[in-house]
Amino acid sequence: MILSAPEIVRRLDREGTSGNLVITPYSSECQQPASYDLRSAGDILLPRGTCRLVPTLEWVELPRDLAGTLRCRSSIGRRGVLLGAGFVDPGFRGQLTLCLTNLGNDDLFIRKNERVVQMILNEVREGHMSYSGRYQDSRGAVEAK
Repeated sequence: MILSAPEIVRRLDREGTSGNLVITPYSSECQQPASYDLRSAGDILLPRGTCRLVPTLEWVELPRDLAGTLRCRSSIGRRGVLLGAGFVDPGFRGQLTLCLTNLGNDDLFIRKNERVVQMILNEVREGHMSYSGRYQDSRGAVEAK
């Protein structure tokens, strides 16, 4: 089941309680009816024909019963940008590294705080496992390990 905006807001951790959904900094302007828009952590030039790693502004923590699917926002996709990879495992915490490829005809400048991808949160039934991989607690753009 995909979480709606009211359910995302209800599950946000406002008191620092372990095991809850965390999106920091949270902005109501990024909240969509069934997703949350993640923003670029900095200014970046994405020349045509290139791929760049872009960190999200937001620190995200998913509890064991939620997973995230990332999709490029249509306004970015219409300019020829594709998002490589796009799944966030239950239990992940950190800044997300977005792999953006510009297949458009023009260079693209992405500004800090610009909404780049949508994170769709899905319920995981009987979620007993948490992500414990090498990208846990990531900060900034993280190269492949």
